[in-house]
Amino acid sequence: MPHISKKKLTYKIGNHLRIYLKGHGRSTDIPIHYPDLKNYRDSVALYDKKGKDTLWETCIFGPEEQQQIHLQLLQIYALLKVGGDLRVVEHLRVDRIDSCLYGNTMPFRIRVINKMNDNFDYFYVKNADASRIYGLELEHLLSPNRISYLVSGDTLIEEHIAGIPGDEFIKNYLNIDNFNATRVAKEFVKFNERCLIRLLGDMHSSNFVVQITPDFDETNYRIRPIDFDQQCFEGRKNIYLPQFYKQNQSFVDLVKKYLSKESIEQYQSEERAMMLSRMRAARWPIHNLLAAMQKEQIAPESNVHQLKTELANYYKSPRFLKAKNMGDLLRASLMQLFVK
Repeated sequence: MPHISKKKLTYKIGNHLRIYLKGHGRSTDIPIHYPDLKNYRDSVALYDKKGKDTLWETCIFGPEEQQQIHLQLLQIYALLKVGGDLRVVEHLRVDRIDSCLYGNTMPFRIRVINKMNDNFDYFYVKNADASRIYGLELEHLLSPNRISYLVSGDTLIEEHIAGIPGDEFIKNYLNIDNFNATRVAKEFVKFNERCLIRLLGDMHSSNFVVQITPDFDETNYRIRPIDFDQQCFEGRKNIYLPQFYKQNQSFVDLVKKYLSKESIEQYQSEERAMMLSRMRAARWPIHNLLAAMQKEQIAPESNVHQLKTELANYYKSPRFLKAKNMGDLLRASLMQLFVK
């Protein structure tokens, strides 16, 4: 299994990234920030429907401040979802504010409920980390998925990515009657390829979700990352390949059982072609994002040196050896899409 740093370094948002965020509509003003939510008075452990500790804690605020905090959070939700149209706030309420103490960014999760039909949604308030923001933006530009997030100062607001956590999918869905193993195996191959090309690491089964979409005669699956802290950070190439994590062995076994070598190569080629198409469609945002990344440090120099050597050997390309930082390496990795 690839070795992951126990505690990833957190990098502040640099000036070049801030200019990108402002120019592409990701930067805004919000009425309440991450440090404000840390002033809760108490917390209680949060358990799931089966009585298992979720490792989240529900925060308890004083009654005199709770009403104001809830209103401000609903205003943020309106910014995230409908561009700030406050009319939606009239029929919404904040049901719960949860805190996660074990994550790198120690996020707050806000549960919002529609008072008219009890439908609910989540969003997250986090301490901003440049690596994660680069990861979110790259996911938005280069994957089949769109991502909604906002940045204000050192606070990051993220939408909730719905889906079945990968580890739960392994436990509860691999043996059901209508399970299509071949399609899941195909999706894992494509997901594996996307992670390597855009240098997204730490994609073990707890850090991605599986979305299931019924079709008229079959079921489709899509794997989506939910943790972007390890974007362009670690030095080992295999950290950017989900196939090497022991937690993902069940997905690897499906690939071995249901896909031939020729099929795997076909799906890898399809994904590279799709990523190339997305890169061409978002040419200038990607160029601007990479230009910002190339001017800022988001990983130790030792990690850059190790990764450029391993990628140069993997692709048999000296292009990677010229890289001076992770931005250079990511640009070189994306340029490989043009190599037949």
